[in-house]
Amino acid sequence: MIELQDAVKQVGNVTHIKPTTLTLQAGHFNVLLGATGSGKTSLIKLMAGLDPIAQGRVLMDGQDVTRLNTQKRNISLVHQFFVNYPHMSVFENIASPLRVAGMVESEVQGRVEEAADLLQLRPMLGRRPHELSGGQQQRTALARAIAKESRAVFLDEPLANLDYKLREELREQLPDLFAGRGAVVVYATSEPEEALLLGGHTALMEDGRVTQFGPTADIYRNPENIAAARVFSDPPINLAKITISSAQAQLAGGGSWAVFDATHLPDGEYTVAVRPHRVTPFRTSEADVELTGRVIVTELSGSDSSAHFQHGDDAWVSLATGVHPYQVGEDHSFYMNPAHCRYFGQDGKRVV
Repeated sequence: MIELQDAVKQVGNVTHIKPTTLTLQAGHFNVLLGATGSGKTSLIKLMAGLDPIAQGRVLMDGQDVTRLNTQKRNISLVHQFFVNYPHMSVFENIASPLRVAGMVESEVQGRVEEAADLLQLRPMLGRRPHELSGGQQQRTALARAIAKESRAVFLDEPLANLDYKLREELREQLPDLFAGRGAVVVYATSEPEEALLLGGHTALMEDGRVTQFGPTADIYRNPENIAAARVFSDPPINLAKITISSAQAQLAGGGSWAVFDATHLPDGEYTVAVRPHRVTPFRTSEADVELTGRVIVTELSGSDSSAHFQHGDDAWVSLATGVHPYQVGEDHSFYMNPAHCRYFGQDGKRVV
């Protein structure tokens, strides 16, 4: 277990990580999800001991490691760049941290071979890094982390520089590779789809803060704020201003519905959020609300059709299965079931 207690990172007068309290457990992936510059790598460096902490504490399994250097924390770090020793064979690269720790040769041999088998590197153990493909080099770095049996493994966008097929292949294997090893696994990514595929728990990061943390599927279903709602949506989530009066929601561009679970809300202005796949060119239930809008852009992707349309002052997106005959510049009817709406106050926090 890794615990951050009001941890802060500063460089000069700039605060890279604002006061952060977070507990990461072993047994599943802990994903740090955010755009470039949101603080993912800074937070990893803080936990790994690579950067000094300005205030707060870092604990590992209850031990205060705030002032311990990286070597004494017993961690492994895998970057998006292939960090292997070019003058060493694959075997020696995997074995290097074990040799530094003074492990007996028989155990070194066993651990290296086990890790190499897991990552399908056994035939490459005698090669040098320059004789490997990019995927094999990253597998070597992952094998080194597995063989070390660290109590924490930090994976900082490890698949970012691989081609699509290799990314898909390794992404599927990663949870199994670290399963049952007792390490806290922290995985940084800027791709929401990757977080969903890895499962586990996710910390959403924005501007050096963790904005929401919990089981990844729960965050997808129940975002606590508008920023969290935006993260897991491609095409972008639909956001529109509404007026609620006596538990009745009214869109400025037309369309109203009863908000049955919002009877406690004061009358006023709110933002409604609806994911694009919940807005369709056909009715899905009797409760659907009709939205008429002018089609601006259409896209066909595989078996799905998307349409960007203007409804009042708001731009909306519909994503539906099948091929639909949209005509750019023409008005079209779309439908939304209010049961799929999420509501946010003027401060951006979810109210329903």
